[in-house]
Amino acid sequence: MSAMTYAVADHIATITLNRPERMNTISSAMLDELTQTLVRANEDDDVRVVILTGAGRAFCAGLDLNEASAGEGIGGGQRKAPPTLDLRNTPPTVLFAMDKPVICALNGSAAGYGMDLALGCDIRIMAADAKLAAAFVKRGVLPESGGTWFLPRMLGWAKAAEIIFTGRTLTAEQCLAEGLVNSVVPTDQVAGAALAMAREIAANAPMAVRAAKRMMRMGMDETFDTHVQHVYLQLLPLFASDDFKEGVTSFLEKRPAAFTGR
Repeated sequence: MSAMTYAVADHIATITLNRPERMNTISSAMLDELTQTLVRANEDDDVRVVILTGAGRAFCAGLDLNEASAGEGIGGGQRKAPPTLDLRNTPPTVLFAMDKPVICALNGSAAGYGMDLALGCDIRIMAADAKLAAAFVKRGVLPESGGTWFLPRMLGWAKAAEIIFTGRTLTAEQCLAEGLVNSVVPTDQVAGAALAMAREIAANAPMAVRAAKRMMRMGMDETFDTHVQHVYLQLLPLFASDDFKEGVTSFLEKRPAAFTGR
């Protein structure tokens, strides 16, 4: 059985972490597979939206600590920093750089690496009985895959510090109240809610959606004046696209648009 599955339907790619017997913990081999699968979805012209989810009762319980305790895999037997560090082709950086929207369907709890993976997605839909566990410091590590970058920006410094320094576990209701997830639904409705959101996004002009995400990402580190210049440069090719013409025509004709991505 593959540790990850990939399926595309109606312009939506669904990536499923598929180690339910291990609560979808991430092995070292899965890191490369996840990277390759994310790149595959981002480069597939037929894909407009990506859903990332897990099989079974958990989304992802973190890195595979059994490997590490056996002196294998991630963190196994490593006592010195590597002579070179290249993280460009790892899931957190690839996920952050994706132009296509990514929805995390939190079918169950996410801990450690799984929490960082969820935070790296654009939209999160969470099962009512799921939890987010920032348990890094309780295992002798820090949020290594984006948590120290995402949480202060999402929550502010003080609240992020509280969660990270204590290694606290948050219920779905707490995650919703803090703005860490977009919605909380019954467990058996997570997949359907994620799919409904994905279909709503996929119905829009895909080049415009990708450009909007790209500008949102760049805008986090830009001044306003610099940002509006970049937005204008992104807008020019959209004006020349078939999708722009279709968007205007469908509005005037009072009908749903049929975007082609061209």
